[in-house]
Amino acid sequence: MQTAQSVVISCAGIGSRLGLGTTKALLEIEGRSLIAWQLDFFRDVEDVRVVVGYQANEVIKEVLKFRSDVIFIYNHSYFETKTGASFYLGSRHANDLVIEYDGDLLVHPDDVRLCLETKGEYIAYSEKMSDDAVFVVVDGQGQVVGFSTQQGDFEWTGPACIDRRKVRYTSGNVYNQLESFLPMPGLKIRACDIDTFEDYERAIQFVRSWKL
Repeated sequence: MQTAQSVVISCAGIGSRLGLGTTKALLEIEGRSLIAWQLDFFRDVEDVRVVVGYQANEVIKEVLKFRSDVIFIYNHSYFETKTGASFYLGSRHANDLVIEYDGDLLVHPDDVRLCLETKGEYIAYSEKMSDDAVFVVVDGQGQVVGFSTQQGDFEWTGPACIDRRKVRYTSGNVYNQLESFLPMPGLKIRACDIDTFEDYERAIQFVRSWKL
């Protein structure tokens, strides 16, 4: 595993498309909160940063049940900004390589290990699963060469790993930050992104499949 890594989990959003009135980090999946699953994935990572905004106190309380050494960063503009702003805020003062991980994302545990063990920068993607996907375009060498809201080879889910010094502020999405650095090495993983209630139901089935 690389040593100079930080993980930034962006949990500031309000989860409006989900329609459950809760930030997605607090969703229950197979008896555990989503953030609990994520913290378990990164239990061996020394520098974990959680960006909070909506329901910040509840998220912090939940995180502290599992780890006391997490760094919390506030995105006070969570109503006006998206994941790109949270990733920027979380990346400041981090280690040289920063892994971006959305607070609504589940990655197969074996593929989390793959991400942590992959050297250098990358953009992870998966087979299309979400209702409202952003796509990635991949070339013959396995590099990500573009993003699209219309069509592409696979779904952009994250995580992504990038040099901290490249991360710039945007009120948009993380993929908007990454576009100027393409092409970047691609990493195919098994992942489920939760945007809608149907995505949430798929995420539950996705986690159940790990036990088979």
